[in-house]
Amino acid sequence: MKNDMYGGKSLNDDIKRQALGICEILYNKKAIDIVAIHVTDKTILADWFVICSGRAVQQVKALADELDEKTPALGLALRRSEGYGEGKWIVQDYGDILVHLFYPEERKYYNMERLWDEDDSAVRYSELKEEEERAKAAAKKG
Repeated sequence: MKNDMYGGKSLNDDIKRQALGICEILYNKKAIDIVAIHVTDKTILADWFVICSGRAVQQVKALADELDEKTPALGLALRRSEGYGEGKWIVQDYGDILVHLFYPEERKYYNMERLWDEDDSAVRYSELKEEEERAKAAAKKG
């Protein structure tokens, strides 16, 4: 049962809002191909996975730093972070939300979307935002 344009089943609205807030932070920091996957029915690790890429190791690290700085405003506390030193796959644990920040080659290799988004219900956040921006631009012209 779809309940709005951001996909999915009946979800905990606060956690969903936080996951989409993380997506917005990443989008504003120019992350690539941001996807949020509701995984409550698939794992006990988290309710949501947020996955994105940075264009270079420095950007992947900058995305992690941005989340460190801005997620407290969403009511989130970073519990654990792994992979920052190498910067090719950083995982940030916010309890109900796990954020996976990838260097493009690592993301392609691990292909987490294939593993976790079996029913193709993921929120393709970057695509939604790009559609919104195109619609706004068209409305200004029209």
